[in-house]
Amino acid sequence: MRSFGFALAALSSATAVAGHATFQQLWINGEDHESSCIRMPASNSPVTDVTSNDIRCNANPSAAANVCEAIDRRRNARAQHSRLRHPAIGGNHFGPVMVYLSKVDDAATADGSSQFFKIGEFGYDASTQKWGTDILNDNCGQFEVNLPSDIPDGDYLLRAEAIALHAAGQEGGAQFYMSCYQLRVSGGGGSTPAGVSFPGAYSASDPGIKIDIYGSDLGTYEIPGPAVVA
Repeated sequence: MRSFGFALAALSSATAVAGHATFQQLWINGEDHESSCIRMPASNSPVTDVTSNDIRCNANPSAAANVCEAIDRRRNARAQHSRLRHPAIGGNHFGPVMVYLSKVDDAATADGSSQFFKIGEFGYDASTQKWGTDILNDNCGQFEVNLPSDIPDGDYLLRAEAIALHAAGQEGGAQFYMSCYQLRVSGGGGSTPAGVSFPGAYSASDPGIKIDIYGSDLGTYEIPGPAVVA
């Protein structure tokens, strides 16, 4: 099946709050686009209000320089982050990692109010006792997903997100770290999958958001949001 390969990197700023992080880089089909098509968050502080518009693409992100071309080259995604001497997201910030796409008219001007469909996720693996954030750290900040092969050509926002649950035993305790990338897809086809809106996709009381990860049966952990599209 035809697919595009993506790799995302989350990196904590050395001058910002310890343990906090931002998604900063993007690889497409093994090609490093660095930060050229990301709407960079203003800081590495988390969003904590799921009813805020900040839950879309973070708080006051800067404009991206480009729209990255996602062309079907039938190559495997591969990424390596150099000189990463600390965890991608540290400070016991355990939680899931998710990736969404939203079909938009113009990636450079879209405000994130369109619907997003989920294309990748990693919650908690009870057999290895690893969270999605552990996968980020094990892979130097990298998280890879495949772009569905049959989505229509055109512009998209790609929303990468990690949720830290170390203080999520009460509503408002979960920390959301997300960034949006601007993409242009070609070589696709078909129809756009149904999606969800941000805000609206999450509730502060969702079992995968309001959870005591130190006192719960994590083998039944429910990843927030919709299912990954087939």
